[in-house]
Amino acid sequence: MYFEILIYAAVLVMALQYTKIIDLNKLVDDNKSYFKRFKEEDYDFLVRAKYGESVDPDFLFGKRIRNGAMVGLILLMLFINNISYLYVLAAVIVAFVIFKSGYSGLKKYYKAHLHEIDSLLPHYLKGLEILIQHYTVPVALGKSIDSAPEIFRKGLQQMIAEINAGDSTIQPYMEFAQTYPVRDSMRMMRLLYRLGLGKQERKQEQLLTFSRSISSLQQKARETRYKERLDKMENKTMSMLIATGAGVMILLIFAVLQMMNM
Repeated sequence: MYFEILIYAAVLVMALQYTKIIDLNKLVDDNKSYFKRFKEEDYDFLVRAKYGESVDPDFLFGKRIRNGAMVGLILLMLFINNISYLYVLAAVIVAFVIFKSGYSGLKKYYKAHLHEIDSLLPHYLKGLEILIQHYTVPVALGKSIDSAPEIFRKGLQQMIAEINAGDSTIQPYMEFAQTYPVRDSMRMMRLLYRLGLGKQERKQEQLLTFSRSISSLQQKARETRYKERLDKMENKTMSMLIATGAGVMILLIFAVLQMMNM
């Protein structure tokens, strides 16, 4: 019976949404500034990491809110004849879980592809290092956009625009690091900023320090990747040993029981 009521409630909510009697899209659009308080700090980065620049993080965030609100409304309609604070609280909690599930999915994807995503920055900086040998840092950044990983391009364009507009502080570099919080992004952006401030006669020395930092970062990524592969192999080996041991024990028990029956 509850299943049928749930279906009726879902159909009713979708009908109200379709006829614009309840317009969740308008509700979300009218209260964007309020809902954005619930947006996770790394949400935009995680969306870009999974989907690239072709997907608008704000659109997906609005979709999360609409999905959560719709589920909450369906549950409230399910308990409409016996409404109480407890049911309202349960509907809010379930709606919040649905809302958070979109973020959890992105976090799982990031963890599964952690080293692949984290290795993008040192790989990009290694190519930038070659350009810096011939150009100033702002010019090298501009020339590197076409060869940069897609995930970084929008942030690079924004950073270069701010620098070209006359912002000579570290702020554009820090904004980039905050937008793309991959491994050691803050430290590498500080080094890049200092490299841009350095005098021409010290450029080679600073570039050498910058190069060593990138190499160290790449080495860390390789070591972590190698360790994870070893752990996976050990886990698989352990699983095989446990399965083999369990199989042998079952066969022994079966053999003992047969001997006892004889």
